[in-house]
Order: sequence, then structure tokens, then C-alpha cells
Amino acid sequence: MSYNNQNTWKVIMNKLPHPYRFTDSYQPAEEWWTWNQDRIHLDTFRNPEASAKIILLHGVGTNGRQISLIAGGPLFKRGFETIMIDMPTYGMTEVTDRNNVTYADWVQIASDFIDAEAAQDDRPIFLYGLSAGGMETYHIACINRKVKGIIGMTFLDQRLQIVRDETTNNMFMSRVGVPATTISKKMGLGRLTLPMKLTSKMNALCNDQELMKVFLKDKTSAGNKASMNFLDSYMNYKPAIEAEDFNVCPVLLTQPEQDRWTPLHLSTPFLEQIKKVPVEIVILPNGGHYPVEPEALNVMNESIMNFINKAQTST
Repeated sequence: MSYNNQNTWKVIMNKLPHPYRFTDSYQPAEEWWTWNQDRIHLDTFRNPEASAKIILLHGVGTNGRQISLIAGGPLFKRGFETIMIDMPTYGMTEVTDRNNVTYADWVQIASDFIDAEAAQDDRPIFLYGLSAGGMETYHIACINRKVKGIIGMTFLDQRLQIVRDETTNNMFMSRVGVPATTISKKMGLGRLTLPMKLTSKMNALCNDQELMKVFLKDKTSAGNKASMNFLDSYMNYKPAIEAEDFNVCPVLLTQPEQDRWTPLHLSTPFLEQIKKVPVEIVILPNGGHYPVEPEALNVMNESIMNFINKAQTST
């Protein structure tokens, strides 16, 4: 299992501005890390001289290599060590029982991986998450105080009805389908699967319509299927710390301006509750949910760099 044998990310890469394209001398290394019985795939840009590490997380429509292209590599060029995790059922990660995977597993995997990385050296660790990975960074920081800052493309509290209504595929899925996942799990049907494009507004992942077709055909990202076990866990996950009590680290939202899936008003109800740590919002000009637009990408990576440098200076 290697991205060397996959073409999807290369098609995506060739749509990106030239500075974001990999070359023979500039590309991530592939590593594997064992969690329970799963073999977790990592894209890595290691840099022992870097002052900080950034662990980057995909959402429910992307994978680690797709995050390497737009953020992992560019942030490495800006002087950081970056590590992109393929969570179970996505990317190249090898899973023993994919239909038993839950979103809570994703949170625990990331927390355990932070512990493993922190054991290697004392450099500060920051988290970045695209799409659902944004809120995942928050959930992780709630259970692991080693995190020094979290950056998200979105911060979606799926317990809110407005978030469910606007991010699922349609109102039927929001008002009937979501409760049905919980009922299905209780009835012993948790291992049943659905294509993510049926449950979520996946066709709004990327504003480039040619690339959108590529994403949807990719079973390691937007074309993936999810079990009722995962969907129930994701839609009903309760953080260890509620927003009004969160005091772990500063927060940055990098909000794409032309995000047709998760616009700004879906993240602000959650972020407005955070009062005990700094919260910053940066708008990515003309950017889509998975941004391929040059100005959006540049603003995103510059703002992440500035956020991390500021966090390091203030500690």
C-alpha cells in the first residue's frame, strides 16, 4: 500500500500552482506506525532542525496525500516538520476491520501518535485539520494537552441542527438519516456501510468541477464508504471539554471564502463560545473547501506559519 501506486493525487497535483507540485527532490516520505492491529500510513516531511512539528489531518472527503499537496509540503518549505496521517478506512492505512472503525478511534489515534512523537523530542506540536479534520483537532486537544495550537479549515459541531442540515446531502439525510444511524447501531446493524457522497454534501468538496469528478472516483478519499458505526460516532461525538471551558491552546480558523460545503456561519457558533484562549479567523480569498486556488493556498499557509510562530513566541 503506497501512494507510488496511485494516480489520483498526481492528477490533483497537476491542477495546483507549480510551487505546490512535488518533484524528485521534493516529496513526502512514506512511513507506517502501528496502532492496535492497524497499520497507520504517514506522509512525512521530516526536519530535525525545525522548531515545531505540525500533524495534519484529513476529513471525510480527503486523505493524507491530498493534504500533503496543499499544506504539508508548503509548510515544510516554511521551516516546519510536517506529518500527515491517513486515518483508518482512508488513504493507504491498512485496517483489520474497517466496518468497526469509529470517529472516536480517529481522535484516540491522533492523541496516541502525539504521545509517540512527543517522546522523541520536546519540540512543540501543532495540529491542522481540513474539513472534518478541523473539529477533530479540537477534540484531540481536549484529551491531549501536549497540543500547542490548533488550526482548522472548519470547526463544525455536528450536534447542532443547523450544521447537520447544511453539511449532509439533503434535509432527509439530516432529519431522518442521522437519527437512523444511531438506531441502526443499536439494532446491531452498525457494520452496514453507505457511500460518503450519499450522506454528505461531497459534491461541494472542490470548486474545480473536473477535479471534483476525480475526487468522487477515489475510494481512498471522497469515494469512500463509511459504516453506521463511524457515522453515529462522528455525528454524535461529545468533546471531553466543552467550548466555553476550553483553555488548552490558541485556535485558528482558515476559512475558504467560496466554501460551498461549510461556509463561515457554520463554524462561528462554536468558535464564539471559546473565551479562554485566543481565536483568530483568516479568510482564504476565492478558496473552495479543498482549496486549489493560488491566492487561497498562499494565504492559508502564510497564516498558519504566522500563527505557529506567534504561539511559539508567546510561550
